Amino acid sequence: MWRYNPESHYNPGTNLVGFKVEASDGHIGKVDEATEDVDSSYIVVDTGPWIFGKEVLLPAGTVVRVDMKEEKVLVNLTKEQIKDSPEYDKDKHRGDAAYRDEVGRYYGRHIGI
Repeated sequence: MWRYNPESHYNPGTNLVGFKVEASDGHIGKVDEATEDVDSSYIVVDTGPWIFGKEVLLPAGTVVRVDMKEEKVLVNLTKEQIKDSPEYDKDKHRGDAAYRDEVGRYYGRHIGI
């Protein structure tokens, strides 16, 4: 869940900040933060006006493709699944194992992990 899928064409060292993010049913925002930490990689997406400025945490395992030419990150979730995700907590997402487990369980149900 917390590492990039090899088939996503993500190249380690790539700065994804500013890339557009596309759900399976349309645009959801842009990457505000991204990591490639071992077994804890994720992107934080600024959804802008789509869900009233909400930011969402997406584990790297939800990324199905990185399009370098178009500067897009495609995820295998719908807009509704992302909208209903656990509330992003900027103070907990890096070190709180319980929070990360909650986020991982939520997305794991939707992508079959």
